[in-house]
Amino acid sequence: MIGGELRGRKLVAPPLTDLRPTSDRVREAVFDILFSLGGVEGARAADVFAGSGALGIEALSRGAAEVTFVERDPAAVTGLRRNLASVGLVDAERSGRAHVVRADATGWARGTATHYDVVLCDPPYAFTAWAPLLEALSADVAVLESAEEPELPAGWAALRSRRYGGTLVTVVTSDRAPVPARSVVARSAPTRSASQQPAPAHSVPGKGTW
Repeated sequence: MIGGELRGRKLVAPPLTDLRPTSDRVREAVFDILFSLGGVEGARAADVFAGSGALGIEALSRGAAEVTFVERDPAAVTGLRRNLASVGLVDAERSGRAHVVRADATGWARGTATHYDVVLCDPPYAFTAWAPLLEALSADVAVLESAEEPELPAGWAALRSRRYGGTLVTVVTSDRAPVPARSVVARSAPTRSASQQPAPAHSVPGKGTW
């Protein structure tokens, strides 16, 4: 963990060939962006293609109210639960702060009625089916990690994008989903009106300005 109350705790990634854990550098960049949009404190978040659970556990560490972890591989789900326990969140599922769901990401998105403030998406590099996933999501903000520029369906727009080596981080916002009052979008994302100013840039030491 790189920030929040669990900073310094270590996670273990299960030895799966298609698992690509988010690097510390990219994870730090993701949460720097979210901080510039109001942060994740008090947010309802989801970590899809959760793998080791690193992104979702980072969100909990930084004050997210609850995180749903979505992962289809049973070995990864087992490892994810072990990671929750190893960082001191052994009771997180029982208390409702964590929900671990074994499911395909797009199938889960189509079946859930829950609206999320932020959804964190770090699939295997081979994943390209962004349009059907985003069409099914009910969320204010989604953070997409990909090898190439993701295809966005109608109703979603790219807010920020930056490449870190082989990983492209794209932050997208929805103009279709209802926006809760505490949402990072409601607090700081620009609307599409030409009369309004864009969201303020966030400077990250050593990484430039978003």
